[in-house]
Amino acid sequence: MALNPLFLTTAVEAVVRAGDMQMAQLGEAHQIDKKGTIDLVTEVDMAVERMFRALIAERFPDHAVLAEELGGAAVAPAGPCWVFDPIDGTTNYAHGLPIFCASLALEIDGVAQVGAVYDPNRRELFTAERDGGAFLNGAPLRVSSAARLVDAMLVTGFPYDVHTRVEEIVGLFGAFVGQARAVRRLGSAAIDLCYVAAGRMDGFWETDLKPWDIAGGALIVAEAGGRVTNTDGAEFTSRGGHVLATNGHLHDTMLEVITTFRAGRAPKVTE
Repeated sequence: MALNPLFLTTAVEAVVRAGDMQMAQLGEAHQIDKKGTIDLVTEVDMAVERMFRALIAERFPDHAVLAEELGGAAVAPAGPCWVFDPIDGTTNYAHGLPIFCASLALEIDGVAQVGAVYDPNRRELFTAERDGGAFLNGAPLRVSSAARLVDAMLVTGFPYDVHTRVEEIVGLFGAFVGQARAVRRLGSAAIDLCYVAAGRMDGFWETDLKPWDIAGGALIVAEAGGRVTNTDGAEFTSRGGHVLATNGHLHDTMLEVITTFRAGRAPKVTE
């Protein structure tokens, strides 16, 4: 399917504009509200999302939008839907930690066709079009060649309800720490995915995510030659909420670690 070239142009413009807005207020005192115990939102999140919605309404008034702060098409609609995170890494941003980005995907009939992620601190623009490859500032991206966990650097994130699931979340983290060269937690799922695409990380897993966290980054990984599934190996969908993204070589091994850990936590069946 030939895509309208304005789709990628708009995606790039939106995330770069979002990054400029983020940087303009980084380090300033923010109005910080809580959507949950540790789930934050700032006035910058809201301003960026309103900018984005206005841009899409002007250019593509018949397109659906799903974005973090003001909601939208929670179930993937037929036709085009823009899936946007105005600041992926809001907790980092609110604390002045320069690991955050804007993340965007254009899904058509529930399948991502365009992805764009912009990290304004490093001025890194990650882009992809389905069947068109993935790029960083215009240069082609390729996943790493690491074939063993002991040679791999992995990355993950923790869900907002981690306080009630510490043993589960930290337990799986520990299972990977025991086998990998290193495991990191950066605080932005979209950046994590892009780092897998760029070969900086070899694998990423996380559960209980939202479509805007992963829709764009997952496409970028796939187009860089990686593999993306659910954490149980099922077909990935942005609405599924669970993701395992790897360079491909490590995918089955990481699935085995996750499956083995979960089996060990399952309640024992008694006769």
